[in-house]
Amino acid sequence: MLLQPLWSFLLGHSSLLHSPFFPVVFSLTVYLIFCLPFLLLDLLSSRWSLVRRYKLHPQNSINWTTVQSCLALTLYNHLIFIFPLTVLNWYLRPVLLPQEAPPLPQMVAQVLACLLLFDFQSFIWHLLHHKVPWLYRTFHKLHHTYTSTSALTAEYSGIWETLSLGLFAAVNPLLLGCHPLTEMLFFIVNIWLSVEDHCGYDLPWATHRLIPFSLYGGARHHDLHHLKSKCNYAPYFTHWDSLAGTLYT
Repeated sequence: MLLQPLWSFLLGHSSLLHSPFFPVVFSLTVYLIFCLPFLLLDLLSSRWSLVRRYKLHPQNSINWTTVQSCLALTLYNHLIFIFPLTVLNWYLRPVLLPQEAPPLPQMVAQVLACLLLFDFQSFIWHLLHHKVPWLYRTFHKLHHTYTSTSALTAEYSGIWETLSLGLFAAVNPLLLGCHPLTEMLFFIVNIWLSVEDHCGYDLPWATHRLIPFSLYGGARHHDLHHLKSKCNYAPYFTHWDSLAGTLYT
């Protein structure tokens, strides 16, 4: 009952949800909205020491060439590759929208399950692409162009990496039988965590500070991966790197 008003509102815009354009516009819009606050912090950090104190690399400043390069690659990947694939998926798998919203506890549990599954898949993918030199040179090296990360570098990657990780994110809700509203929330949370991982700031309200016992890595954790390259392969949680002996703090 808690989610029914929201879901009923979305059902009132079902023509938009059924559109083949919706997945690309939705993911791109959410991504850019989440990047915007960190871009503003990057602008302010050169003037305000208060902002600079939370910056992981206060000596570095983002330049507009980097911003343009990251935006161009993100738009290129979405328009040239992701959009045709979403149209194909829309044609082969029509969107089904149930009338009832999911129960809140079920939605929370399934979003967490999707994140844990995505984290495991990404850990294996990432580890392989660092351990096998050909895979790294051919597919993953582009993402490591910037050793000092910023929000827009989250999606600065080649099409193979973009499609691989996108496939994990798209398949997991299907495997778990998620409601469309749960699927949307998972996408939103997943995009936010990816942007936060690359944002370049260790803020007081960051996710890793909210989750106890160092179970979640966060921006500092992933920044160490970009600096050292041979550690911290899991995108979010720390248990897989801890088990594999690749955790670095």
